[in-house]
Amino acid sequence: MFSKPSLMARIAIGKLVGLVFGLIGFFMLPVLWPQATDMLRWGILLWYTTVGAFIGMFGVMDQHPMFGIRLHWWFRGPWIGAWMNFVLTLFAYDTMKSVLMAVFGEAGALTSPFWFVAEGALIGLIIAYFATRFGGEGPLTAVEDAERAQKLR
Repeated sequence: MFSKPSLMARIAIGKLVGLVFGLIGFFMLPVLWPQATDMLRWGILLWYTTVGAFIGMFGVMDQHPMFGIRLHWWFRGPWIGAWMNFVLTLFAYDTMKSVLMAVFGEAGALTSPFWFVAEGALIGLIIAYFATRFGGEGPLTAVEDAERAQKLR
């Protein structure tokens, strides 16, 4: 189940690395912003775990289906991480602005909540590296798991 290449291994590793970043956010948020609610802290923990799962699943596609261009892991991971954090920023703009203003001050250069998009790209890059390094990539990840599942039936 976790041999290379394996979709299950990619997803598990992506979720594990995402969980590590989520735990960092979970425990650092009250230190950086004492007004952080428990719901926000749990949301950050679960958010990055979910982002890790998405990056792990998307590793099956190593080629664009329409244009035929190669989608390298160093492109896929940051793209998904940045996109997911962009969506998060759109939904929680005011809360994220409050966090960044508390950390960097009102006149700070990093007070725009859209800096979370860059953070998502960096975290996505790290998750994609580990998922690809230890779980493989490409369509064979899904085929291998499907063949193993068929043998178990």
